Amino acid sequence: MFTLEKIAEANSKVKSGADFPRLVQELIGMGIVSSDVYVSDGHAEYFGKDGEKVVAEALYKTLDVSNESLSEEFTRRLKAHQQGQTDYPTFCLDAAETGIEKWTLDLEKMTCAYYDKAGNEILVEQIPTV
Repeated sequence: MFTLEKIAEANSKVKSGADFPRLVQELIGMGIVSSDVYVSDGHAEYFGKDGEKVVAEALYKTLDVSNESLSEEFTRRLKAHQQGQTDYPTFCLDAAETGIEKWTLDLEKMTCAYYDKAGNEILVEQIPTV
């Protein structure tokens, strides 16, 4: 069973996007199969195999998510984050500025999908393994 405390402990080890694959492995180890992270305030919902769900509170002051989706610019900023060039708060601001409302992790398919405010899928990536 996963708890908010265990999830927070795993998240505390992440300094940049380069640490993401290790985080994913920890989440899988806890029994999490998917999660949704909302850019506007950083709150997240985590789902388990047997219908378990926990909701993490907002992490920061509300960001204004752009109504305009800038997929190419988002992809550029995401790559920089994945290479360790930005921290998590900067990445969240980048996502808001480029119109990303949330991302969804599917830990069974090992994908991360990014969505705009209209629910359009902007980008889907395979989650790298450690």
